[in-house]
Amino acid sequence: MDIEVELRAFLTKEQYDDFLDYFNVHGEFVNEDYQETFYFDCPEDLRIQKNKFYAKVWLKKGKLHDDHREEIEIKFSKEDFDKMEKLFLSVGFNTQIQWFRTRHTFKWQDLHVMIDDTKGYGYIIELEKMSTQENKEQALQALRQKFEELKIPVTPKEEFDKKFQHYKEHWKELTQ
Repeated sequence: MDIEVELRAFLTKEQYDDFLDYFNVHGEFVNEDYQETFYFDCPEDLRIQKNKFYAKVWLKKGKLHDDHREEIEIKFSKEDFDKMEKLFLSVGFNTQIQWFRTRHTFKWQDLHVMIDDTKGYGYIIELEKMSTQENKEQALQALRQKFEELKIPVTPKEEFDKKFQHYKEHWKELTQ
């Protein structure tokens, strides 16, 4: 199963706190993580990330904010993160955006729930389910039902795209 199916919504600070409380009771806490992610300026969605546990390089096929995309991920030692960044810079890719977020991950029923506080970007809840290519639409429908159960509307892709574009243009100021 290499298709990541996900839906997300922007949250207020109050909703963020409420969902953390809710999933601490109704879900299974997986971890709290601090992540630094660098997006590169290349035709594909190529990123590297360093977190509290490891580092990784990964490629997401398709368009940003698609409901489902193939994902190729390679984990490596977080101590080698700077070398990986240097490698990409040396072959001509530049860092397009940097993200700094605290992520709380829970297992809830048959999916993963991520509740994020991203510096300069906002609070987000993301529901994710891994799927096969053949079952991706069923997985997407299941995620929509879970959002209804949580009584929170999925944020339209256009709103995420607009917010992303603003962050992309101003991330250096927004993350000071």
